Amino acid sequence: MAIADANGRGVGAKGTGASTGGIGAAKGTAVQVALLAGASGFVGGYLLEALLETPDVGRIFAISRRPLGREHPRIANRIVQFDKLQSQLQGITCQVALCCLGTTLRQAGSQQEFRRVDFDYVLSFAAAAKAAQAQRFIVVSSVGANPQSRNFYLRTKGEMEAALANVGFPALDILQPGMLLGWRRHPRPLELVASLAMPLVNPFLFGARDQYRGIPARTVAAAMVAATRSVRRGPQRYTYAGIKALAGRRGS
Repeated sequence: MAIADANGRGVGAKGTGASTGGIGAAKGTAVQVALLAGASGFVGGYLLEALLETPDVGRIFAISRRPLGREHPRIANRIVQFDKLQSQLQGITCQVALCCLGTTLRQAGSQQEFRRVDFDYVLSFAAAAKAAQAQRFIVVSSVGANPQSRNFYLRTKGEMEAALANVGFPALDILQPGMLLGWRRHPRPLELVASLAMPLVNPFLFGARDQYRGIPARTVAAAMVAATRSVRRGPQRYTYAGIKALAGRRGS
């Protein structure tokens, strides 16, 4: 699987540049239809607004379990049950799918419920996106994701990434941010303290450790929008430096 370097360029397993193809909406190409999951979440909320600001996406099918409460002529909010996602999204066609689904162990209440959201629902959404003819799938994962990790959270994220690679999308972009910074709608005390401290810690994380730097959720959302315009094929992973570089190309 290819990994983005510090400049956000895709690098293959042997260090070669990632191949390019006709995937994505580069300058001058047709306007895309996007399928979005997780728009009510931290990154997803920023992403929805960012998608509305780009002319590259003309229609957004935002799927959620409850109404988003966000009205816009370009948004079609579909209320769904994630256990029955494919049948409920029949008839939708899109070019790109973006996934911000995710929870925490504390919110989920158990490892089983956590995995249901962060693995089962993500894969269910991916299958629905594939059926909808999506050519590119963009997902938020986590720095340190590894299917062999002893940490349940990171192991689940790693298994999710591996499963997505087998779905068969022509292009797969996996963003692996560290701690997400910004003001949540319902801030959790420990996360609030950590997010305030992280900007002070970031300068001490450099070299191989810079991937663990905290990054604004808004920046991750901007990077996801930029990825919709990419022409790179195959799987790509982006950690801190790559996400920042990708976000900087959002308007290019």
